[in-house]
Amino acid sequence: MRSSRGEDIQERTFRFGVRIVRTANCLPRTAAGFELARQIIRSGTSVGANVEEADAAESKDDFVHKLGISLKQAQETRYWLRTLIESGILADEETRALL
Repeated sequence: MRSSRGEDIQERTFRFGVRIVRTANCLPRTAAGFELARQIIRSGTSVGANVEEADAAESKDDFVHKLGISLKQAQETRYWLRTLIESGILADEETRALL
């Protein structure tokens, strides 16, 4: 699957997931840090996983459904990234770039 600019969405969402995991590893080793890491890893890596599943969809409706799930996961990830930045837990340039 390619975007209108010719970029492979599967590769882009994979790289996004890798960046999410690296960001989660930078979180403090506190109760909040562990919980936020768990949440951001689950939603952030799910974006690409659902794009991959969409590529193997059994029908057009299945394809649209799986991409819809991917969008929801991206929106959830945006929420967790905003939480990290606004709370001051991880307000670095990489986190802002991911957002």
